Amino acid sequence: MALEETTLATLSEPDRTGPDPTGGRTGGRAHVVLPAFNEEASLPPLLRRLADVARTEQVTVWVVDDGSADATVAVAESGYGGLDVRVVRHLVNLGLGRAVQSGLRAALEEAGPDDVVVVMDADDTHDPALIRALQAEITAGADVAICSRFVPGGDDRTAPFGRRLLSRGAAQLFHRALDVDGVRDFTSGYRAYRASLLARASAHWGERLIEEQGFACMVELLLKLRHCRPVITEVPLALRYDRKQGPSKLKLRRTLVQYLKLLARDRLSPAPYRKL
Repeated sequence: MALEETTLATLSEPDRTGPDPTGGRTGGRAHVVLPAFNEEASLPPLLRRLADVARTEQVTVWVVDDGSADATVAVAESGYGGLDVRVVRHLVNLGLGRAVQSGLRAALEEAGPDDVVVVMDADDTHDPALIRALQAEITAGADVAICSRFVPGGDDRTAPFGRRLLSRGAAQLFHRALDVDGVRDFTSGYRAYRASLLARASAHWGERLIEEQGFACMVELLLKLRHCRPVITEVPLALRYDRKQGPSKLKLRRTLVQYLKLLARDRLSPAPYRKL
């Protein structure tokens, strides 16, 4: 039995009433990937906020249901203000890494060269309004734009102390150990990528683009993309952990071990043999 199933369906046509929907757009279409596991409570407010963004931006949302036991799929398929929502389904829980990989693959199948692929958490702790700022960074020349807690204007005070400590420790560790210009927040799960950059990286690594199953997958993706020599910028992120509906899925000790193993593997792995 296949463990991964992709169902792509446009659930409702964008609302074409009212003012010209092209006004104020900052670039191509934003393909927003939402890896989701048991997020039936968090998705409704998040999708409503994304629908607000879609009033002025071209947005397609890819909800990757990672084997949820609740009504995550039903909520995603409910339709929100004409928002274009697609559902990618894993029949069993395969982990965050596989969910991100599935979402990127689905988005890249439809994305144009001028489009942007955004990955953000499905637990409503990330503000969709920042998609406009991310798209503006890509339009201005960035290949990767990161929503960062560690630049002026960033804030993670609503997160638990242990999670804040892990994020700061990991940021210092990767900053000292790796040569990646423009990055302060290595572990942020809210980023935008130029679609053409992801396509180049995917053509080289294929299914190995993301091998980590847990939260370290976001750092792994960034480390592999650095071989494409991208321009990376950051915009301030005020994390809204106070809006989180359920318990965190991040296990501190397990994630720390994943970070350390990833760093060791990266130091030992040779760079790609050809220019990407």
